[in-house]
Order: sequence, then structure tokens, then C-alpha cells
Amino acid sequence: MQEIKQLPLPKDGFLFIHTPFCGTCHVARSFLQKIETTHKEEIFLEMNGSLFPEFMQENKIESVPCLLIVKDGEIKEKIYTFHSVANIYHYVFEYKPELFAR
Repeated sequence: MQEIKQLPLPKDGFLFIHTPFCGTCHVARSFLQKIETTHKEEIFLEMNGSLFPEFMQENKIESVPCLLIVKDGEIKEKIYTFHSVANIYHYVFEYKPELFAR
């Protein structure tokens, strides 16, 4: 995963927001890493939410981990409950179907 170190965000993609001492965030990251390993490419961006408090407030991020789905510069969805790798794949397939056309 590529880490975001400054704003603005890219116009399209998946942004994984975490904090360093969040245990649930580490589990969620492992789900995302499994998906990237399967596809052999970086799919997700990541951001340490504690470094961007204004961003967190402006975008009403309620908790971490959070997966933001950004399309055309707009936040389309905020996923707070990761459940499983299969659950995250559902969102990847919906918003980035080209990954499955190969």
C-alpha cells in the first residue's frame, strides 16, 4: 500500500484510514494486503488519520479503520466494518471491475 503523506487525495481510488495503535486497523490492513498480493499490484492508498485531523473532521470520519471509496473526487462510501476479505472484494469488484477483466 502506498501511504499518503500530504493532501489533496487522488480523484479515484480506495483510501484506508488507520491509526498506529489500533489493533482492528492491523487486522483490516491484512485483509487489504491479501487482496493486493492476489492481484500483484497496489490497489489501496493508506493514511494515518492521526496526522490529518482536519481531513478527519471535514470528511466526518467517525472511526478507524475506515475505507473511503473516492470516485471523481467525491467520497462515495465509507466502510467501517471490514468483516472479511470477501466483503472488501465486493467493493473492489463494484468500484474497480477492471481488476477482474484480466
